[in-house]
Amino acid sequence: MITKKIYLYFPKSETEKPIVYQLVKEFDLIVNIFRAKVTPEEEGYLSLEVTGTPENIDRAFAFLGGFDVVIHAGDKSVHWDEGRCAQCGACVVHCPPGALFIADFTTRTIAFNEDNCVECLACIAACPFGACSSAF
Repeated sequence: MITKKIYLYFPKSETEKPIVYQLVKEFDLIVNIFRAKVTPEEEGYLSLEVTGTPENIDRAFAFLGGFDVVIHAGDKSVHWDEGRCAQCGACVVHCPPGALFIADFTTRTIAFNEDNCVECLACIAACPFGACSSAF
């Protein structure tokens, strides 16, 4: 069994189809949805984790390829742009898991540990300089 993080972007034409249900039923995958916004007649997205055998995950990805759904597998959807960061620390107090933190208290340098990020998106609203963004 392996686990993969994937992001699915749905155009209007695909939002009313039971795609996640099919991943569970047809490919025996365990699906953990982190973030979702899928509304009929609008674009939508899902941030999720799928667990299953490598073969079933490959088959599920092939199945998803039959739809007009954009699939991104891999890293987190939250991005921190160090170049845009003004080191103000506004994000740090709004980051529950501590993915954004003060790396050096002398210089008040902010750092980002992607592995700790749970994609709550609180940093995006907290950052006045746009250093934090989401792929969605």
